[in-house]
Amino acid sequence: MNQFFFGTFPYIALAIGIVGSIARYERDPFTWKTSSSQLLRRKQLVMGSILFHVGVLVIFAGHFVGLLTPIWVFDALGISHGAKQTLAVVAGGIAGIMALVGGGMLFHRRWTDPRIRKTSSFADIAILAMLLAQLVLGLLTIIASLGHLDGHEMVKFMAWAQGIFTLDGVAASHIADVALIFKLHIVLGLTIILVFPFTRLVHMLSVPVRYFTRPGYQIVRSRRQVPLPERGAALATAQAKPAPASDAAAQPAE
Repeated sequence: MNQFFFGTFPYIALAIGIVGSIARYERDPFTWKTSSSQLLRRKQLVMGSILFHVGVLVIFAGHFVGLLTPIWVFDALGISHGAKQTLAVVAGGIAGIMALVGGGMLFHRRWTDPRIRKTSSFADIAILAMLLAQLVLGLLTIIASLGHLDGHEMVKFMAWAQGIFTLDGVAASHIADVALIFKLHIVLGLTIILVFPFTRLVHMLSVPVRYFTRPGYQIVRSRRQVPLPERGAALATAQAKPAPASDAAAQPAE
């Protein structure tokens, strides 16, 4: 099981994540969006979005640099494993709390507001719940890391991550004996990569440079064949309702 989850599953997740994203962009480029709901409960959206995105970006950058930078680079810079571990705990903890608070606000807004929930797909809610679960697991790994401030445990994860990208067949063996909380964190992270192409997270890959030069708004026609029942019923009611009499007709003739 260790070989599958940490030696085979990473390649499955990365392959689906990359190929699926390319296929979605080529096949359905108009779905490459987040379906903004900023007109509804804007204040909560802005605050939650800032906290969530800043926290996630810091976490992503920390994981990318911390795991994929060769160990000899840190040694050459004079950065000890213990110092790197302490920095990861402090910076990751602060960023993780920011992202969790912001993500909680976004989830509460999307789950409790009937109008926003009506326009949200299952994937919108599910991926946000997965991200929140991943943040909780990440914060729990900090507690486990406090017992390994010498940094040697982190070296195992660096060897594993770099082994995956260098096609090392024994990469999974580097983390065979780490705590379960770390393994759960890794598996959920890989699962998020696997479902990435099928969710709103694809907007991460888009840099909105064209927004500054595009001539106007882009109108996308819905693929829905018939109107939603609520909209159809409301339209039928409005059409069947007689027009109100004018004020002049309602007044008696003098």
